[in-house]
Order: sequence, then structure tokens, then C-alpha cells
Amino acid sequence: MKKPLADRIRPQSLDEIVGQKHLLAVGKPLRNIIENAEDVPNMIFYGPSGVGKSTVASYIAKRTNKLLKKLNGTTASTADIKQLVSELDTFGGMNGILLYLDEIQYFNKKQQQTLLEYLENGSITLIASTTENPYFYVYNAILSRCTVFEFKTVDSAEVEKAVRRGFELIADDEQIKINAHDDAVKYISTACGGDVRKALNAVELCTIATMPTDGVRNITLETAMQLTQRSAMRYDKDGDQHYDAMSALQKSMRGSDPNAAVYYLARLLEGGDLPSACRRLLVCACEDVGLAYPQIIPIVKSCVDIALQVGMPEARIPLADAVIMVCNAPKSNSAYNAINAATTDINKGLVGDIPRQLQNMHYDGEDNQNKGQFYLYPHDYPNHYVKQQYLPNVVKDREYYKYGDNKNEQAFKAYWDKIKGK
Repeated sequence: MKKPLADRIRPQSLDEIVGQKHLLAVGKPLRNIIENAEDVPNMIFYGPSGVGKSTVASYIAKRTNKLLKKLNGTTASTADIKQLVSELDTFGGMNGILLYLDEIQYFNKKQQQTLLEYLENGSITLIASTTENPYFYVYNAILSRCTVFEFKTVDSAEVEKAVRRGFELIADDEQIKINAHDDAVKYISTACGGDVRKALNAVELCTIATMPTDGVRNITLETAMQLTQRSAMRYDKDGDQHYDAMSALQKSMRGSDPNAAVYYLARLLEGGDLPSACRRLLVCACEDVGLAYPQIIPIVKSCVDIALQVGMPEARIPLADAVIMVCNAPKSNSAYNAINAATTDINKGLVGDIPRQLQNMHYDGEDNQNKGQFYLYPHDYPNHYVKQQYLPNVVKDREYYKYGDNKNEQAFKAYWDKIKGK
């Protein structure tokens, strides 16, 4: 069975690896480790799929005299680990084992702990890869014995090198002529979203789907667009990309950048995540605009209701309206800060008795020497205000809410300063 192009084209040197220049360029840390160290340390490669983690691990394995073993966290069991350990006593494993563990995040705690003793004494060197944040998914004892390197999505200019090399390799292997049009190559390189494996899969598909004309397979833009459509969307509702996209949407709205905000809204919607887009909008309207323009809260709620009622693709329109309104609205997080400060005090145990005048008192017991609730009804006083203690004694002097510097809250402040005689 013929191997996939992505496996056949694996680089034979560090300079052939596309992307990851922050790790593999001359003088960079990972390159120095690979080239200069007699024995590589335990490492975890963290980053999205198709960006070179397996490629670098395979290259490292070739440079060592250790026995290479590969396991995948999605399918490997504790028995597989024990079988691997048993090979340490064999002739092949006398110099130790280099274990490449793909998708380590799927190993449970017990499975990861099984490796600890052997990582500690150096009989197993671990190179693990994961698409999820290792600080959340990898057991601390394993993490403390490894160096984490973050791999990043590959930019289109670097992916293009792999795409052109892919077409050349297929032409050489299969003894065919391929004319990959420049616009098709650039489209594949861009549409893969920084995933080199996806790009190389598209190269294979385009070649297979193109019939030869006069002995030449002409790979056109139209073919490339048909076979790579939507590949640029890196999105996993249970992974980092999901939370990154939501975070970017809210931070762009908070930062009053409508261009970035509608872009991240589009990414969420194209990823099929309408609920998360709606939730971020509602949160941002309350948290980041808040009292600077409180009218925006029901407006955004109406836009979200419309979006959920009409569904996609029309839902994108009211949501875009709401996102741009939130971006352009004045900002205040005074209410957000106030509730956080109050919650902090409560969590510290500052929970005193509610003042008697605020309690739901309808009668006093016979043992109460100071009968009466003593509540002052504000509407009975000028300007509907009268001074009295509302907070418990333990926090009676706390000031949780501080007026924002926007026009709306400053107007409120001026009004109440006048009423309260400040």
C-alpha cells in the first residue's frame, strides 16, 4: 500500500522542515538541542495538527542510537506500555528506548504514571506531542520532567514550499508530468490554514482528480478550490481553537476594533458555533460596555434572539449588527469590578448579619428588648433618598462600586453627589 504523500515527503534535514523557524532556525533552542546534545531530553511538542511535530520527532529519532517506539494515546493501553518496558532488557533496547507518544492528552493519569520510573532513570526518553495545552492535560509529574516546545501554524509562504515539493515528488514517483498553476498552488497553500498535512492531502487529491491533457496534468485554481474548500477553518469545539476564537472575539469587542471583531465572529459562525458567538456578545455587552451605555444590553439581547430564531446563514446579519454596536459603544467595567470586589469579600468570610432595618421583620419576639425594624422608607423623604446603613457592620465602609469616567456614569455621579450633599 502506498504511503500518504505527507509521509513520503518527510524532510531529511532540519533545513527542509517548513515553518517553526522560532525553534529550528540556526541558533534557536530546539535546533541546538538536536544538533549538539549527545542525548536528547524528554520533550513535549504542543501545537495544532499538521505543523511538523511528528516530522521533527522522527528526525530526532534517526539521530539517536536508541530503539524507536511509537504509541498513539488514542489507542495505546497500559499493556502496550508494559510491552514497551519489557524490551528494555533486549539487545535492541540496551541503549534505551526513544518513545514517540502522539496525542498524549488521551493517556489517563495511571498510564502516564506508568512511564514515570523509566523517565526518571533515563531508560526511556519521551517525545510526546499534543494538540491541547499540556499544562491542562498532562500529569504534573510527567510535565516536570519534560521541556515543552510550542509549534505554531505554518505561514502560507512556507506551506507553498511543501506544496511545490509535493507536486514534484508525485511527478517523479509516478513518472507523470504535472503543471501546477501558480494560482492553484497559492490557493492550496493559503486555504490549508497553516496545516501542511492538509495541504499535501490536497496536492494528492488535485493530482488524482485531474485527467491528463496531451500527457500533462494541469492543476487549475478551480480544481484546487473544489478540493480544498473550507480547509482553512481550524476549529474544534472541544479544543484550544474553540476557546481562542471566543476569547479573540470578546477581546476585539472590548478593544473597540470592529474589523477584528467581525472577523472572529465569522470564524465562530463558519465553525458552526452560533451559541458561543451569542454568549460572548451578551457577556461583552454587560461586562465591557455596561453602565457606559446600558441601553445596549436589551439591544444586543434582541439581536441574539433574532439570530437564534432565523438561524444560519441569516443569523450572521443581526449578530454583525450587535458586534459592531458593541465595538463602537463607550466602555465601562465598573459594574463588573463592583460585583467581583463584593464576591471577593464574601469568599473571605466577610458575611455579617444583615442590618435589622433591612431584615424581613413582621414582628419582634418577646425576648427582643429593642422592638421595631427602624427601616426608613426612602420615598417618604425629599428626592426619594435618606441616609441609612445598608451593608453589614463587618463591611459597612466598603466601596465596591466606583463610577466610571464615561458620560453616562458621570451624570449619575453628579446627580447623586448633589442629592447626598457631597
